[in-house]
Amino acid sequence: MPAMEDGRLVQVNVSSGGVPKLPVAGARITSAGVEGDRQREVTVHGGPHRAVSILGIEAIRRVAAEGHPIAPGTTGENLTTSGFDVSALPLGTRLAIGDEVELELSAPTNPCRTIRHSFNDLRFGRLSMAVHPGDSRMDARVLHEGVVRPGDPIRVTLPSDDRAGRYLVNDRLDGAERVSSLAFWAAAIAAGDVVEIVDDGEIAVAAAPSLPGQVFNIGLGFAHLPNLVDRALDHFREHRVAGWVLADDPPWPGAGADTTLARYAVEPSSVEGVDAAGWRGGTVRELPRDEIGPWSEVITAASEFPAPVAAAWRSLEAQLARAAHHHRYVAEMDGRAVAAAGLHTHHHLGWMRAGSVLPAHRGQGLQRALLAHRINAAVRLGCDLVGASAVEAGISARNLEAVGFRRVGTRRSYRVAATA
Repeated sequence: MPAMEDGRLVQVNVSSGGVPKLPVAGARITSAGVEGDRQREVTVHGGPHRAVSILGIEAIRRVAAEGHPIAPGTTGENLTTSGFDVSALPLGTRLAIGDEVELELSAPTNPCRTIRHSFNDLRFGRLSMAVHPGDSRMDARVLHEGVVRPGDPIRVTLPSDDRAGRYLVNDRLDGAERVSSLAFWAAAIAAGDVVEIVDDGEIAVAAAPSLPGQVFNIGLGFAHLPNLVDRALDHFREHRVAGWVLADDPPWPGAGADTTLARYAVEPSSVEGVDAAGWRGGTVRELPRDEIGPWSEVITAASEFPAPVAAAWRSLEAQLARAAHHHRYVAEMDGRAVAAAGLHTHHHLGWMRAGSVLPAHRGQGLQRALLAHRINAAVRLGCDLVGASAVEAGISARNLEAVGFRRVGTRRSYRVAATA
């Protein structure tokens, strides 16, 4: 698409951590960010998909006109621009700055309490995209590296596809998967198992020496923060477990994926009322929080877990049942549970997991029935998006597509061998 009217770079801002970021005469921008700049909270800021933060001088002036002590750099943007409202541009918009640098808008920058002193009432939500969409800072990834200086022209090109939109959907899916996994791990700990957890910003890592397998030995969040993957590797080494890291690309040199997972999403209102997809052999119901046993028994029998892992699933169910945002479902035939699944809600997104069918009852439409039931439940729970993950080209992936899910991305599982 043709470029929009040019803007200008007003100021380049850096700091050794925190705010304010102070103006400099120029700086080199790389895929890792602005040289000379760093973040104190590296798990909630920074990384290759949030390498540069941008805010328009127009937004700064609007906020300042309300009496707030905001100025370029005080809320932590690296680049202060003029000539257009950067937060009004769609994700995926490209900014060509000067003769070398090209950026791509990737997401709004989430405001945090660090910037509260730029506001008289300390309400840093004034820059929230949800509250004031015209005045948000924006994150960007770096497409072409180089040096930028105040006064450089900025050429703005709108996106030709929805790539950045898919990135944002995947970011929401990753967040829901992370909090869902944290709930599972916390339930296992409450039930008496030992699971060592790192929970920091947008990454989460679990290691459980006595519970082999991916559920309790995995690192999440590294698709967006591959620069922090050493935190997962160090955690696995410390606890001497074989672990897995979910990422888009090889997270360390020579890494090979052992599983490719397709990521799926659907707006539940678009398929609300979907029926049991051909299954007419029984009923699907959500278990009340005090009904313990059928759900974990089906999952452990269907999955053929090692004995200690199966025992952990059985013992954690009573704890998980108390989690406010977790819902358990079973499909029953003749009063007996023959399939089970879960739904975890997070920020209006329903994350599907733990779908299992007893071997003798596979091929009867039970998975699709559970999918349909959880989609309808997600609508009632106020979700505007439902997500799931399945082995690429597998039966579960086909069932998701048949019910109406669209593929939005890929995550690959990379195994880390246990250390002696």
